[in-house]
Amino acid sequence: MYIRVRVMAGTKRESFEQVSEDSFLVSVKDPAEQNFANRRVLELVAAHFGVNPKQIRIVSGHHSPGKILSIPD
Repeated sequence: MYIRVRVMAGTKRESFEQVSEDSFLVSVKDPAEQNFANRRVLELVAAHFGVNPKQIRIVSGHHSPGKILSIPD
């Protein structure tokens, strides 16, 4: 399954909200440098879907706020 994620890094509060069926808005405290924000996003998405963070791949958007993630069914 593929989902779209819009990431806001370096915020004061972490949040994870579903915008539509396959689209999410994620805010993380970690900065968008040295892959810190991407790792935290994967952890939050994994917790939401009940999978291991290592099973989730960033398909597109490694260096941008808009990402496409692949999650095992």
